[in-house]
Amino acid sequence: MGLIEAVSGPLGAQIAQHGTAVVVAGGIVAFLVVTVVLNVLKQLLWKNPNEPPVVFHWFPVVGNTVMYGMDPYKFFFECRAKYGDCFTFILLGKKTTVYLGRQGSEFILNGKIKDVNAEEVYTVLTTPVFGTDVVYDCPNSKLMEQKKFMKIGLTNEAFRSYVPIIQGEVEQIVKKYPGFKGNKGSINVVDFMAELTIYTASHTLQGKDARDRFDSNMAKMYHDLDMGFSAVNFMLHWAPLPHNNARDRAQKAIANTYVDIIQKRRAEGPGENKSDIMWQLMQSSYKDGTPVPDKEIAHMMIALLMAGQHSSSSSSSWIALRLASRPDIMEELYQEQIEVLGPDLPDLQFEDLAKLTMHQNVLKEVLRIHTPIHSILRKVKTPMPVPGTKFVIPPTHNLLASPGCTSRDADYFPNPLMWDPHRWDAGSSGIVQTDYEEEKFDYGYGLISKGATSPYLPFGAGRHRCIGEQFANVQLITIMATLVRMFKFRNADGSKEVVPTDYASLFTRPVTPAMMEWERREKS
Repeated sequence: MGLIEAVSGPLGAQIAQHGTAVVVAGGIVAFLVVTVVLNVLKQLLWKNPNEPPVVFHWFPVVGNTVMYGMDPYKFFFECRAKYGDCFTFILLGKKTTVYLGRQGSEFILNGKIKDVNAEEVYTVLTTPVFGTDVVYDCPNSKLMEQKKFMKIGLTNEAFRSYVPIIQGEVEQIVKKYPGFKGNKGSINVVDFMAELTIYTASHTLQGKDARDRFDSNMAKMYHDLDMGFSAVNFMLHWAPLPHNNARDRAQKAIANTYVDIIQKRRAEGPGENKSDIMWQLMQSSYKDGTPVPDKEIAHMMIALLMAGQHSSSSSSSWIALRLASRPDIMEELYQEQIEVLGPDLPDLQFEDLAKLTMHQNVLKEVLRIHTPIHSILRKVKTPMPVPGTKFVIPPTHNLLASPGCTSRDADYFPNPLMWDPHRWDAGSSGIVQTDYEEEKFDYGYGLISKGATSPYLPFGAGRHRCIGEQFANVQLITIMATLVRMFKFRNADGSKEVVPTDYASLFTRPVTPAMMEWERREKS
């Protein structure tokens, strides 16, 4: 009786619960197996000959997201070898059609506004970071007006005033930065450049009163905003995740800071800030006569700094890391400054930058291998026939261009993964010349190069080409030249290797910590 009572009592209940758990687990496993089998059968048996081939994947929704996220370029080149330039993969449950090569860039980046749309793809990322009513949270016509407003501060006249400011900011942060104490040491260059590029961009583009509000705490808030661009936020931008909560707090605090600056300027007048972009926006009105609201100016200031912060912070880090891997190239840069500017190395001027051809080559080569954005997405709005094929891309797909793939293509850049600034030397065989038209077009904010068939497009092309291209060149060359005359960089182990690339977001940045050794030059 004791055994019977035990089985029918507490022990029986435990056995029953265990049995239920086994049944539930078995059901889940069976469901997953059936889902995988059906997904595989669908790929094998139901192929649409009028759409690009679909990259094989085991699981629906997840699709190829993991392989793509680990190394987009490796994924693209492997798929290209198997399927050709045009193929479709599953990215976070969305059919995403990739079209590689020069023709792919032309097809996507110069697509007509009725056919392709950037706003619907990116607004889930950009609106929580930048704020409402700007960039992709407004009609494209309004965005073009906003770009036109901001281009006022991106002229050669403005750049002439920016170069001394940028050099001064570099020299000041080096004096104060804990990682540069003494005559030699090591530093995590990613953290340093993230702070430096915010200081230089805020001071030049937004004025000294904006720069004076920036400290390491403000830089930290911009980092919190940056995390809002995590790829997972294409699906979970709304979720109360820790990085999203930090993003929202930072966006509100930074926007309030800019509104406070704007209101003080209105009360006190422009002072020395009358040439910066913030002041220009304060004087601007849209075509319908509506003055630009202070809230929108604040949000545009965030967008202006964030847009450049991603590319400039990562690109300046890559420059330093590449120079640390090639001390001989860094010494060439130092000697170039002595030869071109004089042995006393006077303060840098805007006109000097174009004369420093090796510095320009280093920047070009960094942007070639470490193209700031590895994937450029567009939403398909109408069925789009792919020229020369039977494929028609339906509106249920997103399109993806990757100019960084083309700049890593041996057809255009022999030995493409070798970092060699001398490939840009006049007469060098390191670049295969191509015939593409440098056609210009005005989308509403001034003439820009369409040039999407170029194999080298680090700043994109078409109506969404980065308007800060020239500023980035000025900022990065000035930072590079200033650091070159102050330091020698090298890898701790003396190797020519650089740290791996972090592809966690759409931007290609070094894995952190990215350590390098430095030594002060005797002259500095």
